[in-house]
Amino acid sequence: MTVQDTTADLSAFTHDWQEWHTGQETRLADPHGFLAVTGLHWLADEPQRFPDAPGAWSTGADGVVVVLGDGEELVVDGTPVHGEHRFGVIPERGGVNAVWGDAVIEVAKRGGHDIVRPRHPDNPLRTAFTGTPAYAPQPRWSVTGRYTAFDEPRPTTVGAAVEGLEHVYDAPGRVEFELDGRPLALTAFPGHGPGSLLVLFTDATSGVTTYAANRALSLGAPAADGTVVLDFNRATNLPCAYTDLATCPLPPAENRLPVAIEAGEKLPRERGGS
Repeated sequence: MTVQDTTADLSAFTHDWQEWHTGQETRLADPHGFLAVTGLHWLADEPQRFPDAPGAWSTGADGVVVVLGDGEELVVDGTPVHGEHRFGVIPERGGVNAVWGDAVIEVAKRGGHDIVRPRHPDNPLRTAFTGTPAYAPQPRWSVTGRYTAFDEPRPTTVGAAVEGLEHVYDAPGRVEFELDGRPLALTAFPGHGPGSLLVLFTDATSGVTTYAANRALSLGAPAADGTVVLDFNRATNLPCAYTDLATCPLPPAENRLPVAIEAGEKLPRERGGS
């Protein structure tokens, strides 16, 4: 391969990464994205009112209920609702978005608890957002590993950004790979698309140049022979890197890598990054 070919390949690699990073930033800064969250409210049997959402909210065996006062309205699945509205039992990691004016009221279940998490576009965290610093992309941080499925998915309990909360994921397998000749492995969780995977990890940059609690990397579905690409240039922050109003999972203990992966998104400016 000539120097010209190598330069062209690096240029294409950088261009693809920049498009990906721009997409990440756009989703993060969405008017109803995580930067718009103004409160994390834990529901109880007794009705409660919150300053950033309409109605009195409660939960119980039959699920989440809101009682809207005179002149209060939510739009749920395109239908305006008034008075008492029952959201029913919400599945773990599931949720419903109800519209209130220009805000969205997220009703969800995290770690076995029902929550209300309003999202207001004018939240200062969102309006002041200037982007996330990141390492310059380098091909050396994109490696091919091998995925091995467990005989049965393994229920894996991990901590959360909120103290005392736990998440349980069915880990389908693990990914083994090498960095600079050093063998490493990560337990994988199900990803968002069919067959895709998600790995949560920390490394020697965590708490130094990257967020201390967790980093995330999405992986495409492994090939038939188990090979899968880990492009750490696309390692991302989870919402808890920006706001304390998130319930993000922490990596399992075995995913604490003893190497410095100087790739991907850095510590957000909102947490003191630069």
